[in-house]
Amino acid sequence: MTEYGRGDGSDRWQDDPYLGDGGWNAQQAQHGDQQGYGDGQQQYADPQQQYDQQRYAEQQYYAQQAQQQYNEWNDGQQTGYGRQQYPQQYADQQQGYGQPQGQGQQQGHGQQQSYEGGWATGGHQQVPYGHPQDPYAQQQPAYGGGQQDYYGTQDAYPPPEPPTRRAPGREPEPEPDTGWDPGPDQGEHAFFAGGDDDDDDDTDGRGERSGRGGKKPKKRRGGPACLVLTLIFAGVAGGVVYFGYQFYQDRFGPAPDYAGDGNGQQVTVVIPKGAGGYVIGQKLKEAGVIQSVDAFVSAQNDNADGKSIQDGVYTMQKQMSAASAVELMLSPKSRSNLIIAEGSRNVAVYALIDKRLGVADGTTAKVAKTQYKKLGLPDWALDRPNVKDPLEGFLYPSSYAASKGQKPATVLKEMVERATEKYEEMGLEKKAAGLGLDNPWEVLTVASLVQAEGTSHDDFRKMAEVVYNRLKPGNPETYGSLEFDSTYNYIKNQSKIDLSIAELRRYDNPYNTYFVKGLPPGPIDNPGEDALKGALNPTKDGWYYFISLDGKTSKFTKTLKDHEKLVEQFNASRKKS
Repeated sequence: MTEYGRGDGSDRWQDDPYLGDGGWNAQQAQHGDQQGYGDGQQQYADPQQQYDQQRYAEQQYYAQQAQQQYNEWNDGQQTGYGRQQYPQQYADQQQGYGQPQGQGQQQGHGQQQSYEGGWATGGHQQVPYGHPQDPYAQQQPAYGGGQQDYYGTQDAYPPPEPPTRRAPGREPEPEPDTGWDPGPDQGEHAFFAGGDDDDDDDTDGRGERSGRGGKKPKKRRGGPACLVLTLIFAGVAGGVVYFGYQFYQDRFGPAPDYAGDGNGQQVTVVIPKGAGGYVIGQKLKEAGVIQSVDAFVSAQNDNADGKSIQDGVYTMQKQMSAASAVELMLSPKSRSNLIIAEGSRNVAVYALIDKRLGVADGTTAKVAKTQYKKLGLPDWALDRPNVKDPLEGFLYPSSYAASKGQKPATVLKEMVERATEKYEEMGLEKKAAGLGLDNPWEVLTVASLVQAEGTSHDDFRKMAEVVYNRLKPGNPETYGSLEFDSTYNYIKNQSKIDLSIAELRRYDNPYNTYFVKGLPPGPIDNPGEDALKGALNPTKDGWYYFISLDGKTSKFTKTLKDHEKLVEQFNASRKKS
């Protein structure tokens, strides 16, 4: 049985490969060469060699321990390693580094077991705990030897891992052969399988050396396959060149354009409201007038008045240059729009639409009468009592692209939509109460009166004040009566100025403001933007009366006396003429 002990730091464990550095050099220990820390340096072999040595030392260690235990039990002695169990050893370590217990039991008067097994007397001497660079080198294993001592083995300070983690002498397992071989007939052509006519390597298409019957036959590319690939590459290259050229032309080249003023073939083009350069260009290109939209937009930008092209109907020619198309659209000669003048009555507008669309007289008026609720009137304009024409005031004065082939309802709906947008934009509904009116319908009616009675745009604000002053029930001049000739002429569908007062006062009709007080049931024409602005922002000068001496301008007065003087002046001028 091997004797264990602890000396002054130079002693080495002789037979325990897991304690101290000797376990890393167990093979040398078998030949009589004891390895350890004698020189103060930890010795390391090659990582793979250390691993092999460790495995061999571990086997020798377990064999020696088994034989040692067998001999000890046969002698009737049950001991641990060096008669000291692991728990006691671990407890002794907790007392402090530098005063560990030896292999025997520590006596109360400080005796300590020496390396030869004898007892030394005297005070308790502090013994260095292992080697300075390996403080756990002299740690004993636990009882039985079945558990590794991680305080004394190289696991506490593991050496660098070997390059590979497999056990020594153990070859890597080959990958299982699944028997699957795609080959050229499974989608792997020899051209793509890595073969080459000039390749001397005896590998198959997957880079593996053939193991069944020597070298596999070389895979060669056939002439047809090379020809097909050549044609494919040529086609791809040609496509790249073509599309590259098209890309360059689209981005950097001049836009395609015709030359000249057209080929003499006329065509009608309808430009919608609010259309910009690209939309106009698209309409012209669809009609065959221009060759490209980009050319038209460029020509429009180059023309100082190009941005002033309006919506409407244009008579153009096919195959015109973009510049000539812009010039013609800016000329009144090309315009064939339907123009609705300010103050026009609906009956006149209906007749214009019939003529423009080429339908029978009265067709548009009938549609307006029967379908007015489907044309986009706002809620506040519906179901008004005693109204002669529900669409009066909603055929907004402007330019419209009406041409043959269109339906009357389409043109009327566009006019109503434009009027509704304008009235909402100007705030008729929001401003009605501030003007002393009940709703926007009455505001629109006032604007129609201003439009009918005023002779110029400068008159509209003063004319609006005349209306509001006369509508006041307690005013001392008219006592709530408007007495406008225009309302009588509207219901009679006429435009006379020589009307007798007697005739006016006898005619019983809601629209006759000589017969009834207050506003008529509804608008009497289609007011323009200036008349609407005058109705929304009247003057506050106290005007009650007005008269036009020349038919072009109006004069306003605040009292009836001043007004009568102007009437006498007007009558005298007419007698002289």
